[in-house]
Amino acid sequence: MARNVKKQIQKHKEVSYTNRDFNSFKNELNRYISTHFNKNIVDISDASLAGMFVDVAAYVGDVMSYYIDHQFNETSIETAVEEENIERFIRESGLEIPAASPAVAEVSFRIRVPATIIDGEYQPNKIYLPVIKKNTIVASTSVNFYLLEDIDFSKTNTEGKLVASVRIGQLDGDIPLNFIVERKGLCTSARISQETFAIDNDLIPFRTISLSEPDINEVISVTDSSGDKYYEVESLTQDTVFLRHANNRSDVEDVAERINLFHAPKRFIKERSTITGLTTLRFGAGDETKFDEDIIPDPSDHAIKLFGDRESTRKINIDPNSFLATQTLGISPRNTALTIRYRHGGGLSHNVFVGEISSVRTLLTNFNVATPTSIMTSIRASTEVINETPAAGGEDEPSLEELRTIAILNRNSQNRIVTREDLIARVYSLPTKFGRVFRVSVRDNPNNPQAAQLHIISRDSNGDLMLSPDTLKQNLSTYLSKFRLVSDAVDILDASIINFGINYSVTVDTDVDSDGVINTINARLIEYFDIKKWQIDQPIVIGELENLILNTFGVITIVEFNVTGKSNEVDGLEYSDLSFNVNRYMDRGYIFPPRGGMFELKYPNQDLVGRIS
Repeated sequence: MARNVKKQIQKHKEVSYTNRDFNSFKNELNRYISTHFNKNIVDISDASLAGMFVDVAAYVGDVMSYYIDHQFNETSIETAVEEENIERFIRESGLEIPAASPAVAEVSFRIRVPATIIDGEYQPNKIYLPVIKKNTIVASTSVNFYLLEDIDFSKTNTEGKLVASVRIGQLDGDIPLNFIVERKGLCTSARISQETFAIDNDLIPFRTISLSEPDINEVISVTDSSGDKYYEVESLTQDTVFLRHANNRSDVEDVAERINLFHAPKRFIKERSTITGLTTLRFGAGDETKFDEDIIPDPSDHAIKLFGDRESTRKINIDPNSFLATQTLGISPRNTALTIRYRHGGGLSHNVFVGEISSVRTLLTNFNVATPTSIMTSIRASTEVINETPAAGGEDEPSLEELRTIAILNRNSQNRIVTREDLIARVYSLPTKFGRVFRVSVRDNPNNPQAAQLHIISRDSNGDLMLSPDTLKQNLSTYLSKFRLVSDAVDILDASIINFGINYSVTVDTDVDSDGVINTINARLIEYFDIKKWQIDQPIVIGELENLILNTFGVITIVEFNVTGKSNEVDGLEYSDLSFNVNRYMDRGYIFPPRGGMFELKYPNQDLVGRIS
């Protein structure tokens, strides 16, 4: 039988699958038409009808190719660009999306208490010593700070002596009239707000409530109209929480509080969106009115009921929707009113310097019932506050790109610290209510192979580097202890701040503005040394700086280029107290910082000096 060769050739037409854009699609279509339809279609120019169809087909192929690439890129946290998907990947990595963190400050509270004679010695009258209640508001010129815990001035140690520091105040000759009693309290710049939500009687599994204030960093309490509390958990499968209680035992000086494990059927998780800036609370799915703790449940209670089905021997089909009403994932609120108190607000501007917190806005006190009203008024009027250390820990909300980088590090850690990347990711994920570290670096401890040295640093309200306060270190130490391995140790140390200046001279073309060239070079150097682009232990590369200057329009040669250290006070400007010898730390074109150090161009307008030779 004769073969039809023409038909066999038509069945095997050559098709290319490597085209990715409009031009490649169009060229391939033109080639295909010229090869297989050259007798039917003669004119495939852009002005012809065939050319129009080719353009339309190439356009459709280009669009489809773009969306295929886009959808594929959106499946990975490294390549995703849509904000919703980036947020989803960040949450899947186990990282909480933080808001702007508030500043934390240790504030000294001082009161004047009338003197009394006890055992022949003048002492402050303990009966008149008050308790300054938490949420007392103290302030600097621009930021309010809220006391986090009660300050009991009458508290004594095991020997019966006051824990507070005491010194003589006013004297009448040699007789003390009153004493200045001082205690320190931890304050935060996060504001407190309260909202109430009316909940209907419908059972809504995984009910969500959105809070109105942005930058929420802590939910203080969630209480329903019956007085029951809802507890925050990391996931709705977590049915127990830790509660803090005051320690009333004899070892109270060593352990101020006790911790207990508490069953929490009423619980919620907190989610925040960087897109809207708002926080959403998600509750469980269980029905509080039903008891579902039978060891062997009755399958008929969860079966799908079919209308008109009278067969008793049929196979039971389980309805998965019926399990949403169980209390396994917590209880959903219904027929009540939820009162939610939370802290919100923060930012870099909340970091204030020593001595700026000096006024009392709202003073909440509790006195002994035996204290006369006049004494109460006098003690309240004498209250003074001062921060002897700077308020720090406040940081602006991290960008999605910063969170993406942290999430990539945190993705494989599985809520534990094993590698250096795990430790760095965990430091940056410290909850905002405890402050935030600006930069962190991890090194091996030369004295202990089982320990690591963690250098951290913070920023003040001006964006300049500053040493992290002790309170932030303590919070970080407590936070990391939950994730580190038993045999590991982490030493939290202050990073060194190295301030420096640059002196340079260049030759320029005769037909350019000399001052304009110097201003352009300084602007490029300022951008290069932007503190957000630098890390702890990052060296200065001399070649990069010289290349930056030489690539400035109008520059011919570099005549002189010197980097000098700046320390203490120079021309009325305050620098770091660390003296830095550039020649000692220079090696093969690199200027290395000391161990755990970070470079900072603090005053660029004064520290960059350029000349025309």
